[in-house]
Amino acid sequence: MNTSSFSDLSLSQAALDNLERLGYHSMTPIQAQTLPFILDGRDLIAQGKTGSGKTAAFGLGIMHKLNPAWFGTQALVLCPTRELSEQVATELRRLARSAGNIKILTLCGGSAVKPQVESLQHGAHIIVATPGRLRDLIERNAVDLSGIKTLVLDEADRMIDMGFYDDMAIIVGTCPDRRQTLLFSATYPDNIRRASARFLHQPQEVLLLEQHESDSIEQRFYEVGGERAPAVARLLAHFRPTSTLAFCNTKAQVKDLAAYLRDQGYSALSLHGDLEQRDREDVLVQFANQSCSVLVATDVAARGLDIQGLDAVINAYISPQADVHVHRIGRTGRGEVRGLALTLVGRDEMHRAAAIETRQKSPLAWSRLESLRPNGKGTLQAPMVTLCIQGGKKNKLRAGDLVGALTKDLGYAFEQVGKIDLFDFVAFVALDRRIAAEACERLSEGTIKGRHFRMRFMDNNGRD
Repeated sequence: MNTSSFSDLSLSQAALDNLERLGYHSMTPIQAQTLPFILDGRDLIAQGKTGSGKTAAFGLGIMHKLNPAWFGTQALVLCPTRELSEQVATELRRLARSAGNIKILTLCGGSAVKPQVESLQHGAHIIVATPGRLRDLIERNAVDLSGIKTLVLDEADRMIDMGFYDDMAIIVGTCPDRRQTLLFSATYPDNIRRASARFLHQPQEVLLLEQHESDSIEQRFYEVGGERAPAVARLLAHFRPTSTLAFCNTKAQVKDLAAYLRDQGYSALSLHGDLEQRDREDVLVQFANQSCSVLVATDVAARGLDIQGLDAVINAYISPQADVHVHRIGRTGRGEVRGLALTLVGRDEMHRAAAIETRQKSPLAWSRLESLRPNGKGTLQAPMVTLCIQGGKKNKLRAGDLVGALTKDLGYAFEQVGKIDLFDFVAFVALDRRIAAEACERLSEGTIKGRHFRMRFMDNNGRD
């Protein structure tokens, strides 16, 4: 199908009207190529980069066959991380606005099991879950998957990389044999091919080996002979990106690089598999609200990360897989903003650079690291600082209450208040670094909605 119009698909008028309200005026390439198969009930393997619109593709497929009148679980989406699960659930709720009162439940590790068991007892149309927690609930006989019509394996390659294959197999085995299975993956290595043979039935394949537009991402490669950390600091000092995602291949590399950058005065945090869920959430909140200038991460830990306005990606250690490299750099250069991708290559890693060149079908742009000079004075301090307020949704706090307390009551400019993240019992508010200390002191002396709340600044020294 060559059309890019949703109206040419077999969607209800209510669904089309909702898409129009949400600003979905035409299909992305992955939506155009997958939705005809999805709406036809076919099993599917689809490969596409982050931000390609795959969630809306399988979300529309789920809604197309959902029966709102039957209050049983009809669709299951498996995701590798809690963050991606929350993102998917949010998008599904937006797509479900045209279908009536659809209940969507997230089941993830890092949260207490008991409330999730209680929520399941009240039923849900759609479950979005991480494999480990869902397997736990299956073993507790707390979840019924016998009515599943659509099973989605989102970011399947990373679920397997993270060691979830056995959990996935048990979960798939619990679902009915007669179902539609949709597997989405950023890469399509051999382990995904083997998994698909077991999980899917005669699937259609849509492999979008999309090249990043040359005018959306500027790529530069640098040969490095010595230690990587000083080289990364040199790149940061020269290009001075406000928000940078730096990739390493191992947890040890992540810890060492983040510690080095902090010692040099950079606002740097690390993201790796050893972090507890709460610490991981703290790190992601600070990076997303620009309280952290550099996030150092492994590929697995960064999975599902979709940070808007990411200025640069630095490959401190080049990936062994060309597809992973393309996926890494695709996190910058979103929308109308030009991105920057910088890759360090050791002398014994030139074959990896050659594989990327073959994959991209264009010569790599090489530059000399020694030619880079610092631009400006000082290191990169993040423009914002995160204030943690010990009150959240359960305390009836809203984002508007916090904005009002800071702007209307205390007189700060709207531009000095950044991103606000509200959770059940805590709120995170990004404040302009220049007014943060004063604002915290004044806010803690006053009230928000007539109540006093304890507050503190988040630790930006990392927990390596």
